Amino acid sequence: MKHHSLYLDWYIHVPKVKYDLRSSGTAYFKYDLNLGEIDLSVNYTPRISELLAERYGVKPENVLVSSEGASGHNSRIIRLIAERKRKKNEAIVEYPTYEPLLRQVQEHFPHVKRLERREEESYRLDADTLRKSVSEKTGLLVITNPHAPSGAIANVNELREIMTVAREHGVYVVCDEIYAEFERQAIPTVFSVDSEMGIVTTSFTKAYGLGGLRLGVALAQQNIVEELFRDVVDNIGGPSNLVQLAAVELLMRGKTKLERRKQKWTGLRRQTEEWMRAKGFEYFPNKAGVTYWVKLSIENTHKWVNEHAIPKHSLAVVPGAFFLFRDGCEMVKSSNVRLGLGNIDPEQPNLGEAFEAFERAVGTYQK
Repeated sequence: MKHHSLYLDWYIHVPKVKYDLRSSGTAYFKYDLNLGEIDLSVNYTPRISELLAERYGVKPENVLVSSEGASGHNSRIIRLIAERKRKKNEAIVEYPTYEPLLRQVQEHFPHVKRLERREEESYRLDADTLRKSVSEKTGLLVITNPHAPSGAIANVNELREIMTVAREHGVYVVCDEIYAEFERQAIPTVFSVDSEMGIVTTSFTKAYGLGGLRLGVALAQQNIVEELFRDVVDNIGGPSNLVQLAAVELLMRGKTKLERRKQKWTGLRRQTEEWMRAKGFEYFPNKAGVTYWVKLSIENTHKWVNEHAIPKHSLAVVPGAFFLFRDGCEMVKSSNVRLGLGNIDPEQPNLGEAFEAFERAVGTYQK
């Protein structure tokens, strides 16, 4: 890949720390699958598609499932759209954004513009700003809902305005909605707003701690789903039936346990917000997820994390700079960090200790 992710490279090379506040998804989910004797040659795609269609209020033919996770779906769909509309060689990606999404678009579109989501406007999606950027060469818009990293949620009216602009210019909108699974019933899908030009990607990695499944879900019009499925078959031979079986079991009989497990982070979120308010930390309120976009009194949090917080306090958070790449790979200074609670075990929480270490790491830092 020409445009590799500096964020992912950093994330996997962070040494083991005592207080790991990097994770954007929950962990520690254990479930006795007890599948018994199974036929490993059977394709369970129709059954899992039916269950997911019921979950999202769509038809089974609008659901694509693969064993590549949401990231795999993003990459495949972005490439497909680029190949479909070769004369539309321009794409728009929101800013700030999850860096791997930007890199995937840069891999397939030679011209990439940015859709600004301004802090002073609570990071909302602005259709007027999009209208000023879109052109006859634009083939794709990539957004997230809830927004990564702020957690801002676009409501149905904002999505409808965005899709109106997209439809006027024949622009597909890929919306990564992986964090919406924390509050799925309260957050509309872009596909429900516009089933022709809106494409959803998601997974159960973040909300339910099912990263090991690598189950990716996409919602799109039938012809796109069929084309994507052919591409999956051509490249990897089809999705894993073991993944499908596990997903069927969890969605049918494990649903209650999944939801109960997710709710265990509610107390951790409340404790985090109370602590940040008490200590005077400025953060963006997040209603869906286990991450917080926090502003510190430190000019360069990338340097602070790598040279001070990790080696001297055994504490890691995600530097805000990883969400603020404009075009290339130049690292900008940012006073923000993304604080994630996913690696905190709700059964044996050490959140108080982690906060003490965080406060020390901030207070003892010398520029």
